[in-house]
Amino acid sequence: MESIASSLLSLAHALFQPGFCPGDWVWATSMAGALIGLVPVAGMVLVAIVRKFTGNRYHGPALFTIGGLGLVFVLLLPLLLTTGVSSVYRAVFAGGTGGLSGAERATLGQEFCFVGVQAEYLGGGQNIYETLFYPGGSVLAYGYYLGALVGLPILALLAVMLLGRVALRRGPKWPGRLLWVPFVAFVLFSVGVEANTAVHLWLGFLPATVLGVIPVALVGPPSWSTIQKSDRPPEPRRPEPPRQPPPYVPPAEQQPPPPPPPKQYPPTSVAPSQDAAALAAAPGPVPVPPGSGEAGSGRFRRLRRLGHGGFGTVWEAQDTQLGRTVALKIAHAPDRDTEARMEREARALAALTHPNCVRVYDLVEEPDGLALVMEYLHGQALAEAVDTGGPLDDVSAGRLWATMASALSAAHDKGVLHRDVKPSNIIVDPEGLPHLIDFGIARSRGDSKLTATGMMIGTPDYVAPETAGGAPASPASDAWQLAATVSYALSGYPPRGTRETPMAALMAAARAEPPSRLPRQSVHARLLMASLDPQPRNRPTLRAVCREVEGWLARAGQSADGPVTKVVPRAR
Repeated sequence: MESIASSLLSLAHALFQPGFCPGDWVWATSMAGALIGLVPVAGMVLVAIVRKFTGNRYHGPALFTIGGLGLVFVLLLPLLLTTGVSSVYRAVFAGGTGGLSGAERATLGQEFCFVGVQAEYLGGGQNIYETLFYPGGSVLAYGYYLGALVGLPILALLAVMLLGRVALRRGPKWPGRLLWVPFVAFVLFSVGVEANTAVHLWLGFLPATVLGVIPVALVGPPSWSTIQKSDRPPEPRRPEPPRQPPPYVPPAEQQPPPPPPPKQYPPTSVAPSQDAAALAAAPGPVPVPPGSGEAGSGRFRRLRRLGHGGFGTVWEAQDTQLGRTVALKIAHAPDRDTEARMEREARALAALTHPNCVRVYDLVEEPDGLALVMEYLHGQALAEAVDTGGPLDDVSAGRLWATMASALSAAHDKGVLHRDVKPSNIIVDPEGLPHLIDFGIARSRGDSKLTATGMMIGTPDYVAPETAGGAPASPASDAWQLAATVSYALSGYPPRGTRETPMAALMAAARAEPPSRLPRQSVHARLLMASLDPQPRNRPTLRAVCREVEGWLARAGQSADGPVTKVVPRAR
């Protein structure tokens, strides 16, 4: 290794050797430190390149590769080069060659200012450990070495941690330990290096690692589509049933008579073990639990109309049997297609359980049509809360984004798309907590008969570009609508601004006009821009958004499950 170190020193001396104080070889030592500092930078660049293909898949080969790059490029190579440079200077001071040429050794014997003879200054003093724990000079000299041999490595550690964070952008930060812990080990293992040599090596190492952020940043983070693939949970493997030994067959003369055939029963319509997701996708009527309302039973007493949409009217009603207030959604025209649509909707929503999603209780026959019985949420719509109380701050908007992203992710896991996420479809309860409502145009994936041909899905100001252009809805379009809703909560305006007519807003969405009313001063501005990308494949997944926002809230000392607005007075 001494020959490699001597070649490194010769290269550094050829690149940078000013002939003034403190000496050409002292300056060359700092240049050698800069070259050594490029080694961890190269390792971080390789980590960033690996993540371009693996995303956030931190297990198996990817994790082993990142850990190996940290071990080689942050610990082993810098340690070997640093100790090799010190060994070269010590060998020259002791009268050896150290792998340097005669002319180079001759210049090492020159004296400069306070340094004296360079060979003695760089190779004839105490090592780092002796200098720090057995000081022999003045207090001023000890302070100089303490700042250089402790302060500079600490600053270099911060630079290496910054390199790791840049290389691990758009992902968890815990793998960064595989990159900066080896650097701490490198600092500890290099205590045998000559102190003066170490000082000048660190003086070159530090700026090289700081400037190394530039090439690592130029590599760029992995695309959101790669992250989405890496975040997708692996398909569970079904365990093979254990092999049973063949049954014992007694001799023919001892065999008992065969048992009578089992009694046959007619099959049931829905198996008790059928899970929620399969139930949501299964055709046929919604299973009605005991005690559910029957046609014309008058079980639900309507109190007041809450809303009127494209597929039904929502009432606040009183369940006279259970004594609770519910939201009753009744179809406008209960024909065959509408009833089939509401049955699918009820089945899909019954499979969804999330604290920030409205709950579905039942599907009943009312005198004027099929009715969906849902949880009644006290409070006010987010649109009204922003309109009366003003835009939300970054913490409240972060809580809103994280909870709603979690709720939509839970819906997507059940195969349910909301398709109309907007400020008026988020209710803020009296405790200030948000709830996603009105899955009135929700659909299960693969169901193509939920809406009439030509029916526009969504609200124009908050519709995703691909949906406005006629493409089918997807989890990415729900993520776009949620980001548009968060942008409204932060600014008070839809991201594309307002238009005079719904048709003008729809045309702006179909043309994928860029957002013009984003909250530029918000800490969420960068993530909003990524989530409102016109290309669905470029948007971060809802899980990635939730992880990013919850991480920011944690760093800000806030919880993601807190209120998003002030306490809303309960309606009387």
